[in-house]
Amino acid sequence: MRLLPAAMLVLAGLSVASLTIGAASVSILEATRDPWAALVLMESRLPRTLAVILTGAALAVAGVVLQALVRNRFVGPETTGTAESATLGLLAVTILFPASPLWVKMVAASLAAMLGTALFVAVIRRLPVREVMLVPIAGLVLSGVIGAIATFIGWQTDLLQYVNGWLMSGEFSGVLAGRYELLWVAAVAAGLAWFAADRFAILGLGDSVATGLGLSPGAVMRLGLAVVAVVTAMVITTVGLIPFVGLVVPNIVARIMGDNLRASIPVVAVFGAVLLLTCDLIGRLIRFPYEIPVGTILGVVGAVIFLWLLYRRPAHG
Repeated sequence: MRLLPAAMLVLAGLSVASLTIGAASVSILEATRDPWAALVLMESRLPRTLAVILTGAALAVAGVVLQALVRNRFVGPETTGTAESATLGLLAVTILFPASPLWVKMVAASLAAMLGTALFVAVIRRLPVREVMLVPIAGLVLSGVIGAIATFIGWQTDLLQYVNGWLMSGEFSGVLAGRYELLWVAAVAAGLAWFAADRFAILGLGDSVATGLGLSPGAVMRLGLAVVAVVTAMVITTVGLIPFVGLVVPNIVARIMGDNLRASIPVVAVFGAVLLLTCDLIGRLIRFPYEIPVGTILGVVGAVIFLWLLYRRPAHG
């Protein structure tokens, strides 16, 4: 398919631009002969670019998986209580085991995110099947409740600044070499989703259809929840909450390619990386050399895209 190579070319161009834009004027060719330029490129610019790409790709894939699990196009990891649950897990570890290593926090955030997403799935299964719009509303309500609990606990324990850091719009200005590697775990989880794409697609047809075709709906559901939880937890732990990527990118790709998850997941991943990297570059250029957090830019851009998706008729049913 020509769409994927074209998107990858755009991503490559954006990546080169990301490597060369910053307060310090550094070019890729200059880095080959100037040790200082090479240091800036390898310790700051390259880690940041990779972090943006990994975050955008992983969140977009997590959005595809979540939408397949709940059979609704209007949900994403940031609107189902997943991000708030991961924050609650991080907060619990910070309070109970403040000296715990990073991998313990990662596991706690992932488990909490999985429980929060499972709670969301349990809630929407009690909703009327035909009331499609109740699903995202239930997700927003659940997100608000869990976020309020996390905020209250953070206020009571004088850790509100941590909660705000995890739940506020994400940004990549603090990403350096050694501070973004958890995102590779999110990328691995997103890659696992591609191998299980056919199972997620079958589960999206209904539990009875999945059972009739020899699949265990519970096992596939747990796998999907694990993918969404790990991706969300890694992103929250590393850069904070990133809105709209997991919501709008799967919808855009579905309107172009349909619902073939096996074919669309790579395109979704590249589109997610392109969208987030574009917004990151915009945030770095609007008030250069100062920066606007990418979550703020994406909040505006994502809202416009989502409204466009709501009012424009899809090309595929």
